[in-house]
Amino acid sequence: MRVLARLYRRVRELAERFGAWRASRLADRDRGAAERWLRFAAWVAPGFSAVHRDLVAWCRRRDDRLAALEVARRAARRYSGSSDAWMLLGEAYLAAFRPDDALVAFEQALSLEERPDAAMAAGDLYARRGDYVNAGARYARAYAAGAGADALRANARALRAAGDDRAAEEAIALWKQVTGREWVEGE
Repeated sequence: MRVLARLYRRVRELAERFGAWRASRLADRDRGAAERWLRFAAWVAPGFSAVHRDLVAWCRRRDDRLAALEVARRAARRYSGSSDAWMLLGEAYLAAFRPDDALVAFEQALSLEERPDAAMAAGDLYARRGDYVNAGARYARAYAAGAGADALRANARALRAAGDDRAAEEAIALWKQVTGREWVEGE
């Protein structure tokens, strides 16, 4: 039984690769056919892959944000255990000007895996809302996940905006230690 399952998965992987290859060959000559091949490749894909990102990007290049959003929704529904699928959905929601839904998608990605990109995106959305406490928490989480000095800078700004000057000074001191540079307000 396992042999058949592996064989079935391998056939789907090959079909996905062929569909993506065929779409890339047709992209300049016949855009409609290229999109159909991309949709086929996404449909047969055994797991979340680059073909789903390519299909969303294809829809966005056509300036069809709602189609891109629908593709991302289907991918997140189908591969609900994939943080990459939830990140794609969050990015599609942002492109469709739906930041509240994007925040939910980024938080879902964070619940599946500690991702610096998801934590930074969630922090940015909380900061836009004026929820600086949660923004600072997400930026700290992003730094812990490997986002680097940019997360420390954003964390310090969020903490200062939240009114926690002591914690902001600690974040600034850590930023100075990591970067070896002097802190300049407004930079």
